[in-house]
Amino acid sequence: MGLYVLLMGVQGAGKGEQSKFIALKYSLPQVSTGDLFRAMKVREDDLAKEVQVIMNAGTLVSDDLTNRIVEERLSLPDAQGGVILDGYPRTTGQADFLADLLAKKGESIHTVFLFELDLYTAFKRAFGRVTHENGQAFNIFFLSKGVDVTVDKHPDEQFPPRIVAKIDETGETLKRRVDDADALSVVKRIDQFVEDTAPLIDYYQAKGLLKRIDASQPIETVSEEIKKILG
Repeated sequence: MGLYVLLMGVQGAGKGEQSKFIALKYSLPQVSTGDLFRAMKVREDDLAKEVQVIMNAGTLVSDDLTNRIVEERLSLPDAQGGVILDGYPRTTGQADFLADLLAKKGESIHTVFLFELDLYTAFKRAFGRVTHENGQAFNIFFLSKGVDVTVDKHPDEQFPPRIVAKIDETGETLKRRVDDADALSVVKRIDQFVEDTAPLIDYYQAKGLLKRIDASQPIETVSEEIKKILG
């Protein structure tokens, strides 16, 4: 039997870190619909072209098409021992499709992890994220030693103040993701998570698959809880 694990949680809940932990610990590939959609932009097969037309038009990719993309990914050799699913399913219809798809292979979802985090903390974790070019992450609200944070005001005040984070010793400016630096975008993503996820929480709770984890705990503590649950 393969190990099929679903990760659910608002942005900033630490899904990325825990996905890396599970991938390394259990030798599973991570399957993210965001990554799959981005990959479609550079592919030239019929499925990719169908997705490109929809994305270029700025419309949402349908459940049916999303399901086909995921089905294709789960058919690849590296996914036969299980996967970590992040960002899918987003609807109960997609959840039903996934259950049927796995059942045809004699498989099923092992665990659905819900990383619970209050939305105010989630906002600060997302809006405050900054990274070094080497990939090291910091947060302007949960200050790390050696990082200096200032507010850079526009001389003529024609634009809102800009938050600048730098490494004390080197003066290197830390980068912010464009969508993280836009507070409205962060709030919209949180709202979307609440709207999309509520039905799925009930769905997987009813099936006895949902495991709730306090995502406000240290990363290592959360990883230990995951390990105990997966065995």
